[in-house]
Amino acid sequence: MLRLFRLPVMLKSLRFKHEAIPMTVSKTLNKPFIPSESEIKTAQESSRILASHLQSNHQSQTIKLLKNDSTEQVVEIPASAFHLLIDILTQMAQGNAITLIPIHAELTTQEAADILNVSRPYVIKLLESGEIPFTKVGKHRRIRFEDIMNYKDNIDRKRSEVLDKLVEQAQELNMGYE
Repeated sequence: MLRLFRLPVMLKSLRFKHEAIPMTVSKTLNKPFIPSESEIKTAQESSRILASHLQSNHQSQTIKLLKNDSTEQVVEIPASAFHLLIDILTQMAQGNAITLIPIHAELTTQEAADILNVSRPYVIKLLESGEIPFTKVGKHRRIRFEDIMNYKDNIDRKRSEVLDKLVEQAQELNMGYE
């Protein structure tokens, strides 16, 4: 299945204060979610409203929830989670499938391969050649999330530079690109 939108979340930075987390959260976490037509319309409206109330210079956002029995509850949400919610709603509003993938501070080689969209043996080759730092826990390799993202950013930057050079060459050779 094509994943139109992948949204990594650092669980370490978003620790829940209460251990009683509804089971529906963990059951739906890694499954792609495709919004229905009514959910798309609701997401369009709610993302617009939430974005208009976003206060970018605050550490957190406070929202008021109204339950069916008309009781109110005020909830404080970290600003990063509020931005994430708006991003999710924006993608839903466009009808895109969404997958929420929790990312732990240290990754296995398979998790790193999934993030980089390469094979696990290729990740091991990168680790053993020293391109990505790692530690060993027993005989298992562990890679810091930050190191994977630094490698990914570096590769993406190099790829962009090479593509820019190719475009420049194509324009110099009048290959029909403008």
